[in-house]
Amino acid sequence: MSNQTFVPIPARPSPVRTSGIVPWIKTNMFGDLRSSITSVFLLALTAWLLPKLYSWGLGNAVFGADADACQAVRGSGACWGVITEKYRLILLGRFPFEEHWRPVVATSLMVAGLVVSCIRVFWKPWLALMWVAIMAIFFVLMGGGVFGLTPVRTDLWGGLPLTVLLATISIFLAFPLAIVVALGRRSNLPAIRTACIIYIELIRGVPLISVLFMASFMFPLFMPQGVTIDVLVRVVVGITLFAAAYMAEIIRGGLQAIPKGQLEAADTLGLSYWQTQRKIVLPQALAMVVPSVMNNFISIFKDTSLVTIVSMYELTGALSLALNSDVNWRPFKIEAYLFITVVYFLFCFAMSRYSLWVEKQLSASKAR
Repeated sequence: MSNQTFVPIPARPSPVRTSGIVPWIKTNMFGDLRSSITSVFLLALTAWLLPKLYSWGLGNAVFGADADACQAVRGSGACWGVITEKYRLILLGRFPFEEHWRPVVATSLMVAGLVVSCIRVFWKPWLALMWVAIMAIFFVLMGGGVFGLTPVRTDLWGGLPLTVLLATISIFLAFPLAIVVALGRRSNLPAIRTACIIYIELIRGVPLISVLFMASFMFPLFMPQGVTIDVLVRVVVGITLFAAAYMAEIIRGGLQAIPKGQLEAADTLGLSYWQTQRKIVLPQALAMVVPSVMNNFISIFKDTSLVTIVSMYELTGALSLALNSDVNWRPFKIEAYLFITVVYFLFCFAMSRYSLWVEKQLSASKAR
């Protein structure tokens, strides 16, 4: 036999590209006849609308805070000057104008805390202490009355700081409450199970507006004479109870998905009820319902707009307050609503992307 040297054949590119923008378009937009027709229709609609939107939003738009110029282009161009003129009132509500640095610092600190809490490397025991400090600093800056800060009543809090505060506190309080209620609804003790069922069905049977109305106007009627509870506290309690009822049903769905054999195995090992729930049931149940729980969080953030009914002017309420009080800028509500739409979208989109990241992390752990 002759000695032959093995020469490897170099790798050759695939005859058909499977990655990149062109293959993605072919697969997702022109995969079959129905999707092709839909894609062509949407592309044609976009081509027809895009020049009109450009002309209205940029070409003929007014960006300066000039009400007369905005009136001159009304109907043919956007008036972004309303945002230039009113953005502080929209974002910060009725908070004293000369003290606007306080809600800006307080809100930035809370948003930074939320970002840090979402990063896995910071999931340490000191995170709870950090949130205690953040909440203390937030209320000191917003409320004042100490360290030489001018006192500001809670009914003057508004705009984005109020929206972020209500959503953050309500989520933090509603999540553990929902877990307890979901476990209580599946309890073998009739009294606990009945109480949880009544709470869930009663809260889910009425709209959030009714809950806020009861918490703000009806609840004080049952308090002893001379005893009052701040409206902010009542609103937080109302939103928390409402969100927890819906979230409890989401978590209960995850609990029901746990195979009964795992519970029997835990009993065989001698684990107590709470050990079984903490080590076996809840980690799996919560992992199953991450998308639904995050959807509930997003709903809480958007539902804060309903507190206007109790005269608390969060982001959307502050917008109405800013425009209705000035007749010169009142006709340009569309531009102002587009502005807060972007704000809402940024927060909700960030929560949605974080939910996807959590799902990927959980999928990777299951693959191992």
